[in-house]
Amino acid sequence: MADSRALLQRVLGRVVGRAREIELVVASLAADRHVLLEGPPGTGKSTLLRAVADELGLGFEFVEGNAELTPARLVGHFDPARVLTDGYDPDVFVDGPLVTAMRDGSLLYVEEINRIPEETLNVLITVMSERELHVPRFGRVAASDGFRLVAAMNPFDAIGTARISSAVYDRVCRLSVGYQTAADEANIVHAAGIEVTDEEWLAKVVEVVRRTRTHAEVRIGSSVRGAIDTAAVARSLGELRDAPPTDRGVSLDAAVVALSGRLRLREGTSRIPEDIVTEIWFEVFGRDDADQLPEATGGKATAPAGAAPSR
Repeated sequence: MADSRALLQRVLGRVVGRAREIELVVASLAADRHVLLEGPPGTGKSTLLRAVADELGLGFEFVEGNAELTPARLVGHFDPARVLTDGYDPDVFVDGPLVTAMRDGSLLYVEEINRIPEETLNVLITVMSERELHVPRFGRVAASDGFRLVAAMNPFDAIGTARISSAVYDRVCRLSVGYQTAADEANIVHAAGIEVTDEEWLAKVVEVVRRTRTHAEVRIGSSVRGAIDTAAVARSLGELRDAPPTDRGVSLDAAVVALSGRLRLREGTSRIPEDIVTEIWFEVFGRDDADQLPEATGGKATAPAGAAPSR
């Protein structure tokens, strides 16, 4: 128990918050279970899994889930050039990440598992059930002790995702991961190495980001990465304009450039992301007499009063 608590403290030193989630992941892996983390992008799923695996001293095979992940890329393949000379000899087989993890007794981490093709997912289902894999012309591969699948996935309505079958859910321990608290998100900005001296300003930046997730015209808002980028860009932009990062013009421009590309708007809205970021920024930071109304530009985001003139 003392070792488990020490492990928890080490992981907490690398992951902001998430004490409950870390406990559950560690407990599931200790019980030799497969683990699936499900939640929006930017909620620290990959960071959590990597930190736990590292602190446990476990091997870690990373697979990026996408439509191009075929069974051959996951499992492995025979080297075509050597097959011509040596035939289908086992020594000619090039292990993929799945076979490597099975042989070594490592974790196989699949990022965005709900983006991979169904035929590839079926390979994983078989391995999770039988702990072995049969490769044509190669033979049987048995999973060594310690092999487990850990996977992360975004919600189904994210672009490019598909529904995961009940066969997958039946073979994993699923943990839903939501956004952190506002205080945790501010701490994540600090943990990213962004120097921020005005905590009140940072709290407002985080609030702007959080409001993008609940805006009526936004389908998918920004993750905490938006707050990290806003703070970083504001610092650099302030140096260019010889103004502090907290300057209203600097702060708004940094928010627009950092957040507008991260928003996915709802069908039917006539507005653009820049307008919505500007609207939210004024809601949080307030207006003063020098601010130009965003509506005055006919739907385009306004340049704040502190913007540098074009040359």
